[in-house]
Amino acid sequence: MTSFYRLSALSAITLSAALSMTAGLAIAGEKVSADQILNALQPKKPLTRGLSAGPQADPAVEAKQIRFVDTLRNRKTRSLSLGEREEIAEIAATKPKIDLEIQFDYNSADISKSSMPAAQELGKALSNSTLKGSTFVVAGHTDAVGSEPYNQELSERRADTIKRFLTEQYGINGADLVTVGYGESKPKDTGTPTDPANRRVQVVNMETKTASK
Repeated sequence: MTSFYRLSALSAITLSAALSMTAGLAIAGEKVSADQILNALQPKKPLTRGLSAGPQADPAVEAKQIRFVDTLRNRKTRSLSLGEREEIAEIAATKPKIDLEIQFDYNSADISKSSMPAAQELGKALSNSTLKGSTFVVAGHTDAVGSEPYNQELSERRADTIKRFLTEQYGINGADLVTVGYGESKPKDTGTPTDPANRRVQVVNMETKTASK
């Protein structure tokens, strides 16, 4: 198992097997700034009344989603059931999101020195007042090299590492960061499960503000 995750801002992410999502802006293999991350994670603006742009969100469905996300606050990553992980994926599919290229030390959950700037830019973005109170999912993914149990555990550890970094270094409220691991189960490149592009940690703005707490 090689040692890095790949995160890239998505403009089209497909919910293939429930978390290879659609929509975004793609930043891959280049230095990403806090502003780019901030723009990708901005909550969707409500449509002006009278404008038609497809089906509108069902308030009852949104309320149910908010209640579900609230149950995830302060949960340990490994405590999430398969059903809960899939439900997170389904909700996250339509939310603002970004993948950043973050590498980890070999066979480890420690952020590599070369990837620390990207992690720092993420911390700056999530500290911005315009995102205050939002709940973010930090989802770990691996490629298919190695066993499924190993990859599942590694994806969880790496998601936990990002959460710990954000809370300790940037004072992000831990209850606003939901970590989940998907191992090799949701590749970005479904045609090539072993492709390095599948090694990534995705950050999703679930758009549940403090009003929901």
